[in-house]
Amino acid sequence: MATVTKPRTNPDDILRRVDEDGVEFIRFWFTDINGQLKSFAVGREELEGALAEGMGFDGSSITGFNRIEESDMIAMPDPDTYTVLPWRTNGDKGNVGRLFCDVLRPGGEPYEGDPRFVMRRALARAEEMGFDTYNLGPELEYFYFASDEVGEDGVPTILDKGGYFDLTTLDAASDLRRDTVNALKAVGIPVEYTHHEVGPSQHEIDMRYAEGLRMSDNAMTYRIVVKEIANQHGAYATFMPKPLFGENGSGMHVHQSLFSDGSNAFFDADDPHHLSGAAKSYIAGLLRHAREIAALFAPNVNSYKRLVPGYEAPVYCAWSQRNRSALVRVPVYHPGKEQATRCELRCPDPSCNPYLTFAAMLHAGLDGIEQGYECPEPMERNLYELTHDERVARGIEQLPETLGEAIEELAGSELVRKALGDHIFDRYVDLKREEWEEYRVQVTKWELERYLPIL
Repeated sequence: MATVTKPRTNPDDILRRVDEDGVEFIRFWFTDINGQLKSFAVGREELEGALAEGMGFDGSSITGFNRIEESDMIAMPDPDTYTVLPWRTNGDKGNVGRLFCDVLRPGGEPYEGDPRFVMRRALARAEEMGFDTYNLGPELEYFYFASDEVGEDGVPTILDKGGYFDLTTLDAASDLRRDTVNALKAVGIPVEYTHHEVGPSQHEIDMRYAEGLRMSDNAMTYRIVVKEIANQHGAYATFMPKPLFGENGSGMHVHQSLFSDGSNAFFDADDPHHLSGAAKSYIAGLLRHAREIAALFAPNVNSYKRLVPGYEAPVYCAWSQRNRSALVRVPVYHPGKEQATRCELRCPDPSCNPYLTFAAMLHAGLDGIEQGYECPEPMERNLYELTHDERVARGIEQLPETLGEAIEELAGSELVRKALGDHIFDRYVDLKREEWEEYRVQVTKWELERYLPIL
């Protein structure tokens, strides 16, 4: 299986651009399996050799990477990902650039513990099935707070009390979002629009769609840009899914589609929903495997405080064209917009590892196409209004309610093992079981206040 595509950018062009941009240091970026960005910097004088042969580093201290006895790794920069970091422009001291890296083993073979490699393998499978482009458009929500600490009342301090799409003085972060959008554009990420979200101090900046690997890189970049610009303004940005009790959490709705030879493989003019057979089977794959991949798209204990009925986060495995309580939504077709036909998975949150999450989603959809999964009828009724018995009668499953339940679903999934590979799969299960066990034995303030006075 071909898993490594050659960069379109000539390394010599990068050397020229680095000189033109006044860059003295280049940060090499990659991620651990939890989706945390890792980085080390090389000087301009080392870049030519690094572009040709990569840079060695010790992988034993990176979460989910190899143990100490087999720790040697190589970070191979991807020339297509070069950009200057606008928050690290230092004038006379020289600017700072960035390159995403593929992690290789000594000898040049792809490292199976590299999340970027997981995404490459998923894209290779799609290509083998005749789909040359996997387009993604994630919508990452987040909160701005005064700092990363909680106040005397036990909650973080919000910056505003604005609501959805508010354009008033209540939206104190308008200038902050504007500077963030400018920074995103400066690093080569087009932005479609930006707005205040439902919760107080909650915001969203929507990137323009891109193909799978590039969007995975963009999602990682988006998170660091949002945080860096917030820090410049003396604020703190968080992608924690549910930081405020009683308010909506932050989601990451993911729009996705497959293309073949420039045509949208999801569109069918003759279908009542304008969806092709491939699109319907893809949606069926997402629905059938949603419980198995939940521990990837909702990866931490806090994620499941968001995935509860009543706060706009979908928890029931159904699809619809207009009903936003469904797990998968298909935006309404507009004549002349055939290329925009897509489905939207609404359950992920922005704390996930985008490489692993997007790859698992793609594998789930491709399994649906390959196995010919039958797509259920769309559910246009508000799913929160159905009783438990009504949902059971309609065969509508519910997402896991805790990280513990989710990780056990994942642990038994052949699809997720295929998507992640044995190395990441086994390490991810172990790490998340440890996280759940650590949380499970905690005694919380809620328990003490509820039970201590009466028991």
